[in-house]
Amino acid sequence: MENKSLSECGLLGKTGLRVSPLCLGAMTFGTEWGWGSDESAARQILSRYLDAGGNFIDTADNYTDGHSEEIVGKFLKERGRRDRVVLATKFSFNTAPGDPNGGGNGRKHILESINASLKRLQTDYIDLYWLHAWDTLTPVEEVMATLDNLVHFGKARYIGFSNTPSWYASRAQTLAQWRGYERLCAMQMEYSLVERDIEREHIPAARHLGMGICAWSPLAGGFLTGKYQRSGANVSGKGRIQTMQDQGSMLTPRFSDKDWSVLRVVQEVSSDLRRSPSQIALNWVCAQPQVSSAIIGATDVGQLGDLLASLEFEIPAEHRNRLDEASRLGAVYPYTFFTPEQRTSMAGGVKVRETVLAR
Repeated sequence: MENKSLSECGLLGKTGLRVSPLCLGAMTFGTEWGWGSDESAARQILSRYLDAGGNFIDTADNYTDGHSEEIVGKFLKERGRRDRVVLATKFSFNTAPGDPNGGGNGRKHILESINASLKRLQTDYIDLYWLHAWDTLTPVEEVMATLDNLVHFGKARYIGFSNTPSWYASRAQTLAQWRGYERLCAMQMEYSLVERDIEREHIPAARHLGMGICAWSPLAGGFLTGKYQRSGANVSGKGRIQTMQDQGSMLTPRFSDKDWSVLRVVQEVSSDLRRSPSQIALNWVCAQPQVSSAIIGATDVGQLGDLLASLEFEIPAEHRNRLDEASRLGAVYPYTFFTPEQRTSMAGGVKVRETVLAR
């Protein structure tokens, strides 16, 4: 990866929307979940990010019970920077306990969600409206027709999917192409040195169907910062993972022997290059060819400054190979079937060079 600055924007998928290589995630804005930053600290973080040249902010209607959207909306209105920011938010999770239509991806909930988000964000439109998670129930035809209407009527500018199976996102994109709907510009998926599963299907689908990848949790919830120690099957150390673990949250991440081995390599590379483990892990994600932007979160400006510095250097090939090898995915069926030898055999013994499709 060539040295970049935060203001050096790239295109999001196959669109003309220009976004910063690091997107500021606002899930840490608000203290309702037992971790995160209060409004004063959140405003300092927003100021630091925008002053450094960033233009991409990501939140969701359920982050800190809607407080995250309120903080972002209030700040942007007071700062007068709304039109210069690519503002993204999400729908899917239930925000009205007891109401079966208070969540999910049906038309009723989507329309109610965007109106509520617009009000909290104090804006007339959302630049990028994400489906937050596959609800396993709503037909993709209903989802895409509804999102297309939101773009048509100006409530959203672009749309994308987060946390969905690759087949579902591919079906949605194909349906949009066939029916002339607004297409998905990106997928927001978890991606880090300890979570590379999207390389099997999501990244190839994104490449062939014109979608970018926005990587969430590129530091694995803080695991790759090196601030946690192993404690049996759990972790010990001050931070979000520890808090979630103490709360007994079902969403608490668990880490395997391989994950701890990957962390050791990150720390070794960090020592060799005199860069923080966070910078090494984040730099690796940003350098992946299909990644349009990596989503970062911070609870204070010092932490944010460390993350922004991940764009200032390039990991030498030798060290990148060590990171790649330590974190490489294991071979699984059916991909064990698609070997170079098999491809040559299908071509009658003639080697065939793969063509890389244009963006």
